[in-house]
Amino acid sequence: PGADGEARSGRAARARWAALIVPSSDPSMHIRAHGLLIISRGGDPGCGNLPSHTSPTDEEPLMNARNAPEDTALTREQRATALEGMSGTKGLDVLVVGGGITGAGIALDAAARGLRTGVVEMGDWASGTSAWSSKLIHGGLRYLYQLDVALVREALAERGRLLTTTAPHLVKAQPFLWPLKHHYERSYSAVGVGMYDALALAGSRGRKTVPIQRHLGRKGTSALAPSLDTSGLAGSIRFFDARVDDARLVIDLVRTAVGLGALAANRTKVTGFITDERGHVHGARVTDLATGQTHEIRAKRTINAAGVWTEDVQDLATNAGGLKVLASKGIHIVVPKEAIDAETGVFLRTEKSVLFIIPWPEYWVIGTTDTPWDLDVSKPVATAADIDYILEHANSVLSQPITRDDIIGVYAGLRPLLQPKLKPGAESASTKVSREHTVTRVAPGLTAIAGGKLTTYRVMASDAVDHALGEALSHAHPCVTQELPLVGAAGYHALAKRAGRIASERGWTLERVTHLLDRYGDETPALLASIDNADDPEARLGEPLAEAPTYLRAEVAWAVTHEGAESLDDVLLRRVRLDLSRRDRGLAAADEILAIMAPLLNWSEKDVAAQKEAYAQRVAQIAAAESELTDAAAVAHITEPI
Repeated sequence: PGADGEARSGRAARARWAALIVPSSDPSMHIRAHGLLIISRGGDPGCGNLPSHTSPTDEEPLMNARNAPEDTALTREQRATALEGMSGTKGLDVLVVGGGITGAGIALDAAARGLRTGVVEMGDWASGTSAWSSKLIHGGLRYLYQLDVALVREALAERGRLLTTTAPHLVKAQPFLWPLKHHYERSYSAVGVGMYDALALAGSRGRKTVPIQRHLGRKGTSALAPSLDTSGLAGSIRFFDARVDDARLVIDLVRTAVGLGALAANRTKVTGFITDERGHVHGARVTDLATGQTHEIRAKRTINAAGVWTEDVQDLATNAGGLKVLASKGIHIVVPKEAIDAETGVFLRTEKSVLFIIPWPEYWVIGTTDTPWDLDVSKPVATAADIDYILEHANSVLSQPITRDDIIGVYAGLRPLLQPKLKPGAESASTKVSREHTVTRVAPGLTAIAGGKLTTYRVMASDAVDHALGEALSHAHPCVTQELPLVGAAGYHALAKRAGRIASERGWTLERVTHLLDRYGDETPALLASIDNADDPEARLGEPLAEAPTYLRAEVAWAVTHEGAESLDDVLLRRVRLDLSRRDRGLAAADEILAIMAPLLNWSEKDVAAQKEAYAQRVAQIAAAESELTDAAAVAHITEPI
């Protein structure tokens, strides 16, 4: 898309800002203004170590992998164009079903290899499990104590890659304290955390991406976390992992894929597969949930990355095998920053798993639980019992207990757990199983992947595309995402050095500029340009939201014009995430947010009222559900997917 380099609105402004961020007089350096820096010496602009363009078969050739990405904005127009392109006569090399972290990662992986790629999602991007994680990028210290060294090494390598190269604007190093009740714990815990640090160094080829462990006595522990009850502690170990806005990571993955030529359409549900008489899958039939129109998408290979909906999707093709996915519910509570006096997060081992107390600039996220879920997978919700469990375990280490009155947010999500359900004799030939994720061939032309964790999405994506292509084609067109920066990442470090100057020029605090940089990275100047060049001065895009002054009004507009938001839910749940951090889930800010969105989406007064009513109903139903003791009673309050 955007091959002429000029057609799409906003591109020229981004190009001007890109030149300011990374100035160069070298004619062999090409800057493409979507947040990626493409450097080519003596050839066309490329992306990482992309392979030369070759056709895998005598059929329709692969998309030219050297096409420079031009525009990554997700909009109504982009979505309509993508659906039209996917259902055209050319067809696709790869169709991805599912727009969570796994599907988005697969779409980027395939597009970066030069494959003609499409991705469809029945809801909003990240509207399933991927928006409701613990928001951690971590190696998984508990897996190390289960002696799963390979899994931890892999995850720590990905953590380092995200922190330094692929998404440094989104992924931030985060210290944690591990409280120790007995002196003898220090020795074996130190060995475990020491190995954790060593594996991280090995994964980054000796480059230290986070500080190594530090041992603290009771006094040192109290200094870093005054709210911890140290009366029964021998001390603690401070170690580092990382945190991320999970939904924003997914959206940036989709946008980066679009910049590399992928066709992406959310609110598009797969209703069936196109098969021949032998059961070979040649694409999918989909319904555009926004218009009701149906489309046929022809694809040489289809990858099912639908998470907890994996079985629903694969059963449209066959009931003879595939993956059996069980759902497990995890909930988190959110409390304001002043509720816990600490400079670091806290890591606790519980009788069932682990519990994290994770600091964010304005609040703490505390979780998680791990309980079986056999109800509607579109309606996970926390119960009073879940909330009590989190409070009990958090308060076991806090000197000043937190109460229900402190809670400003609660959220729940479902993790897909795997149980093989394969056709007889197919196991060894068509299945790859690891500790965390599984890839298998459900039917000829249809691959499925499930399981895994947020941190290792890129590895999962590579495995899925390799599996779908087969050995020969995957060698000819290998994964190239190892060093590929996401939208906003390439110029982030250079721009971050100018944060103080930007704050001074705008008359803003450094905290506000840092907030923008940590959400938009090197696209921040383009967002600022959207404020300065607004068609309607009455939009007051440079002002903060009255009910949520951390966010600018421009961020709501950007969510619509660049990140694909088409409803109040889309903004409050996954872009300007007041659903997490306000007792009313952001309802008080709804009128102002809707006033910004309405002209951008051509909404009538009736449309605006319907949006607010639907969101208010959601808020009320979740509040009622959270007063119940059982999952069944809680879900009975929920009438729509949440």
